[in-house]
Formats: sequence, structure tokens, C-alpha cells
Amino acid sequence: MIYRRTLPAALLLAALGCAPAQAASSDWYHVEGGAVRLVTSGRADADGRLRGALEIHLKPGWKTYWVDPGSSGVPPTLDVSAAGQPVPVEIAFPAPQRFDDGYGEWAGYDHSVALALTFRLPDGQDAAAALEADAFLGVCETICIPVQAKLSIEAQATKDESAHEAIVAAAFGALPGPARHGFEARSIDAEGETLTIEATVPDGAEALDIHVAGTSKYTFGSPARSVEDGKTFFALPYQGKAALPAGARFHYTLVTSTGSVSGLLELP
Repeated sequence: MIYRRTLPAALLLAALGCAPAQAASSDWYHVEGGAVRLVTSGRADADGRLRGALEIHLKPGWKTYWVDPGSSGVPPTLDVSAAGQPVPVEIAFPAPQRFDDGYGEWAGYDHSVALALTFRLPDGQDAAAALEADAFLGVCETICIPVQAKLSIEAQATKDESAHEAIVAAAFGALPGPARHGFEARSIDAEGETLTIEATVPDGAEALDIHVAGTSKYTFGSPARSVEDGKTFFALPYQGKAALPAGARFHYTLVTSTGSVSGLLELP
């Protein structure tokens, strides 16, 4: 998934110089409430995909946001280029938590987290020669603090190569699994301003929450959970510029007592 948004509040602007063939990281950039750095791992594959992580260290009491953090929050975004050419980057998120700050509910993390990154490099490059990124990140305590920073990864050997590879591997390992038959969510009704979702989970698991990522046209609120005849349902309020169109698809993360999965929620 590629997510790009304009941030009205807390910001983190990151730019990195170049990504080497082996694992490497930028220096930590310290901000009020924590620190952040960018890590890369290994060479790009045959399709030009290079893996990395945006590592976010948070001090106690501080938080950062999921891809859809609610009506007032802001998610991390990255705009990347190499030698003047745009480099698509996908940001993948671990399952978030839900918070209420008194102004509204939103999704995010109250602990240090590493977001999994996949860069698609220009043709013929197995490692970026001049990778530059503009990144935005919200870091908040009682209020969000705008932060701007420049980070760089030098193309040189590093004694911490194995540690960097482990960080990237852990970021990808922490992601929700792919939704599958018997462990998924599906929409069964869209009436008024409420989307009804049924969660199917393996035996022994309990569906606890669902996070649906909105778009510029539609925003989703916090779901009301109910159990009927052994089945779990979520009534998800939404607001939009128009009625939800049949067949529209939205990314979701289903949180259960035994793990999480992500997939696409297709409207009836």
C-alpha cells in the first residue's frame, strides 16, 4: 500500500542521502518525545524492490499514528526519489491501538514502532545511488509537535549491518498476516451512515476490533462490536461526500485475541 497525505499538525521531514548495497541506517534524529531513523537492508530484488524500516522511538507518554488516525491525526508518509527519478515506496503498518484524547478517537501506537518500507528502485539499480526522501510523521503527547529533520544513509560499510537487517526483518515480521478464508472481515450491509461488517476468525480466537482506512472522500469512526449466535459483527459509522458506492474497496486490519490480519473490504 502507498499512502500519501498532507499533514496539518505534527510533522517529520526526513531526507536520506544514499542507500548502500548492504544494510545501513541514518543517524538517529532526536525530537521532543523520541527519535527517528531510517534503516535499509540488503540489495534490491530482481524487480527493484529494496526493503527498509522507519524506526520510531517514543518516550513514555508519547504516541504516533496509524495510516488512518482519525479525523484530526496524521499518518506517516514518504515521497522518495533517486537521481531525480521518483521512487515509489510502500509503508506497511502493524496492527494499531485505539485512543481517545478527549477530542476524538484515533488509531496509532503508544510504544516504539518500526514501519516496514518497500522501495521500488529505478531499472538497473540493485541499490540506490542517491536516494532522497521527504517523510512526514506525527509525534504527540498532549499536543502534536511539528518536527522537521533531514536524515541520510551513507553508502559505506557498517559494523551494525546484522543489527540493521534484524530491525528490517522484525518490522516485516510484526505486520498483520494476509486475510484468508476463515480469518477475515466482510461487509454485509451499508445502510444510512453505518457499514456492517462480519468477522470470521479461527476457533479459539475472539475478534476484538477492526480498523478501516478511509480516503479523501470517506472517513470511518470507531465500530460498535456485537456478538449474535456466535458471530461477531462491527457496526462502523462513516461520513462521506456521497453514499458508499457498491463494490468500493477499503483496506482493513482485523484485531483478534490471537493475532491480526489485513485485507481489502469490498462493499456489497
